[in-house]
Amino acid sequence: MKAVKLEAPWIIDCKDLLMPEPKDGEALLKIHAAGICGSDIGAFRGTNGLVTYPRVIGHELTGEIISIPEHNPRGLKPGDRVVVDPYLYCGHCYPCTIGRTNCCTDLRVLGVHVDGGMADYFCHPADMLIPVPEDMTDIQAALAEPLTISLHGIHRGGLKAGEYCAVIGAGPIGLTAGLVAQAYGAHAILLDVVQERLDFAKTLGIQYTVHSEEDHAAAAISEITGGDMAQLVMECSGANSAIRASLDYVSHAGRIILTGWPKKETSLPTDLITRKEIDIRGARTSAGEFEEALELIRTRKVDMTKLLTKTVTLEEAPETIRDIERDPGSYMKVVVTAV
Repeated sequence: MKAVKLEAPWIIDCKDLLMPEPKDGEALLKIHAAGICGSDIGAFRGTNGLVTYPRVIGHELTGEIISIPEHNPRGLKPGDRVVVDPYLYCGHCYPCTIGRTNCCTDLRVLGVHVDGGMADYFCHPADMLIPVPEDMTDIQAALAEPLTISLHGIHRGGLKAGEYCAVIGAGPIGLTAGLVAQAYGAHAILLDVVQERLDFAKTLGIQYTVHSEEDHAAAAISEITGGDMAQLVMECSGANSAIRASLDYVSHAGRIILTGWPKKETSLPTDLITRKEIDIRGARTSAGEFEEALELIRTRKVDMTKLLTKTVTLEEAPETIRDIERDPGSYMKVVVTAV
């Protein structure tokens, strides 16, 4: 079979590999579509310290079941289309026992710690497959995983209808978070330093956009919210300055969700956290959000296809990844499809 493999940072190709054989409890899938994620670009650059090499990349996956253990939790069978939950957890550490499997102390992520599924075929635990609605395309299904990341952040923030949700960073996760916020009946305020991304956000229907460097962001948010500021701020950029600014954007008694991954520590004024009595929470990956993500896509309450830049074949994926690394501003989401 063919698979997209990183031999080392900057060395990527479409390789011929042996067909995988499912272990006990695993299903064999024919992969139909695989999204290219920013973490894949980080793996290509060698800037993600969690990635080990060589490594087959790909964790935003949908495919068709070729074989599966007869007794599986969702009653899946050969021929069913599924999406893959790519976050492998141990099931017995403290976070796992309370249902927060994304915080597993031995978490392994496809394409990072273990081989991913940007390939013709892939094996995965049968209990980590979620059925795809019949009226959904493979491309739509492959876009469910990034939606789960945004959903998880919104869930961690406890967003309610009518609240203002300021989202920092107009990349795929930030844009999607804004769309989820509006689907929940909240008011989305999207902030970024790139005007083209803010203009794109407007075409998606994002209610408010703010240029972080040119619009005096805190004053703009104050005006939008009638002086209250945002009840929820979701930081999706990972920029240290944006993390610090989130304290200025949030309301008194508000919540901040940190989804972006900064490369170094951020100094924060704890007196401001105390004075406003701010709740600050981390949000990483997802846990149990796939079904809701698929339903939001199916009903078009969140139309993920509007973020799609292009589709490419498996053979075209390596050069596409090189081009995304060279010119990230020209891409939002790319999906690799089966020929």
